Amino acid sequence: MALYEHVFLARQDLSSQQVDALVESYKGVIEANGGSVGRVENWGLKSLTYRINKNRKAYYTLMDITAPAAAIQEMERQMGLSEDVLRFMTVRVEKHEEGASAMMQKREERSERGDRFGDRPRFGDRDRGDRGDRGDRPPRGDREDRGPRRPREQAEGAH
Repeated sequence: MALYEHVFLARQDLSSQQVDALVESYKGVIEANGGSVGRVENWGLKSLTYRINKNRKAYYTLMDITAPAAAIQEMERQMGLSEDVLRFMTVRVEKHEEGASAMMQKREERSERGDRFGDRPRFGDRDRGDRGDRGDRPPRGDREDRGPRRPREQAEGAH
């Protein structure tokens, strides 16, 4: 049997219990067709890059599946008919990853740091060092390459 990673996006107005019920129903489809579902990760409610069917957010769920192709096709057919599933993608893999996925590792790192930006310097906090000599350049207001400067009133009245 082939190994697959399957990710689907569920509507934002569903509860997490309803998302879990969707996972269980699709697990049932896979198992009824001779496959099995390993790891299931709920990545939670995340913002979408663009709106899908008027939804700005979606619940992301990853499933590791070991099943024949017919089981995957049936599950995808049912997902296509469901109004609760916005998008889905199934990828065949050589072997399932051990441990947490990259999405879950990011979440764990963020929670360990405690704050949103970690130890990154904030705007204006970085040491700019010695900028060195500016050379023979004239001060900014005296630059000749820009042309003559006019007061704002004259510039607006010219239109």
